[in-house]
Amino acid sequence: MYTQRRFPFKSVLVWTKKEIIFFVILATVITILYDLLHIKWLQVPLTPVGLIGTAVAFMVGFQNNAAYDRIWEARKIWGGIVNSSRSLIITVKDSFYIHNVGAKKDETNTIKIITNRHIAWLTALRYAMRTKKTWEASYESIHKKETFSYNVPEFTSPIEEEMKPYLSDKEYAYVMTKDNKPNAIMSLQSKHLRALTDEQKLWDFTLLNLQQILQELTTQQGKAERIKNFPYPKQYGSIGYHFVHIFMWLLPMAIIPAFAEMGVEIAKENPFIGDYFVWLNIPFTVIVIWVFNTMLRIGLAGENPFEGSPNDVPISNISRGISRDLLQIIDEDPANIPPPFENVNNIEM
Repeated sequence: MYTQRRFPFKSVLVWTKKEIIFFVILATVITILYDLLHIKWLQVPLTPVGLIGTAVAFMVGFQNNAAYDRIWEARKIWGGIVNSSRSLIITVKDSFYIHNVGAKKDETNTIKIITNRHIAWLTALRYAMRTKKTWEASYESIHKKETFSYNVPEFTSPIEEEMKPYLSDKEYAYVMTKDNKPNAIMSLQSKHLRALTDEQKLWDFTLLNLQQILQELTTQQGKAERIKNFPYPKQYGSIGYHFVHIFMWLLPMAIIPAFAEMGVEIAKENPFIGDYFVWLNIPFTVIVIWVFNTMLRIGLAGENPFEGSPNDVPISNISRGISRDLLQIIDEDPANIPPPFENVNNIEM
C-alpha cells in the first residue's frame, strides 16, 4: 500500500482479519476432532509437511519478488515521465524566437497550448492504465476485500470531463475517436512542433531535441503499456495459491500430534497443563498459516500495479503533480491550476 506513513502491523491484522478468523476455526475444529472426539487417525507426519512448507516458502518468495519487480519498474517508468515532462515544457518555453514585442503574446499562447496538450496526454495515459483487464480484479471486488475507503479519480470522473479543458474542440474530437488516445495526442504534439519549426519560430536543433524528448515519453508509455497488457503468468500465481492452501490444511494435522506428545511428557510433572497442552497448538498453527497466507496476499496484491488497488503505483497523484508543476513553469494563473487529488485514509492513488 502506497502511503506516506509506515504500514502498521495493526493494519496488517485488519487487512487479514477474515482469514485469521477462518484459521482459528480450522485449527480449533481439527483439535476438537483429535482430542475430544478421539479421531486419532486425523494426523500426518510432521516431516513431509515441513518439506512442503519449504517448497511453498520458495514459491511464494519467488512470486513476491516478481510482483515487486513489476511495481518497481512501473514506479521507475512514471518517474521517467516526470523528468521528461518537465524537460519538454522547459525546453519549449525557452526555445522560441522573440521577433518583436507583439509576438510575445502569441508565443505565450503557443506555449500554453503545448503544455495543456501534454497534460491531456498525461490524463489519457493514466486513464488507459486504469482500464480494467480481464485478469485484474474489479474495483468493486477490491473494495469488498478492504475494510477502508480510498479514492481512485479515474473511477469517479469520466475521461471526457478531464480531457476537454486541455484540448481544442477539433483536437478533442479527433482524440476521442482513437483507441489509443495517448498516441493520438503525442502525434498532434509532434505535428505542432514541426509546424512551429517550419514557421521559423523554433530552431531545427531545438526540434531535434524536442523530438528526442517526445520519443522518450513514447518509450515510457510503451513500457507502461507492456506491464498493463501482459499479466503476471497465472501458472505461477495459481500454483502458489494452491500450494499455500494444501499446506494450510495439512499443517494442523501435523502440529496437533506433536503438541499431544509434548503434553504427555509435561503431564508427568504437571498433569493439568499436560492434559490441555494440545490446545496450545491453535495459536501456533494460526500464526504459521497466517504468515504464509499474508505473504501470498502481498504478492497477489502487487501483480498489477495499475489496476486501482491500494497497493498500486500512485499514477493519479503523479500525473496531477506533473500537471501542477508544468502549469507553474509557464506562470499560469493559480486559480486555473487544479488542486492535488484527495488522499482518503492517506492512500495515494
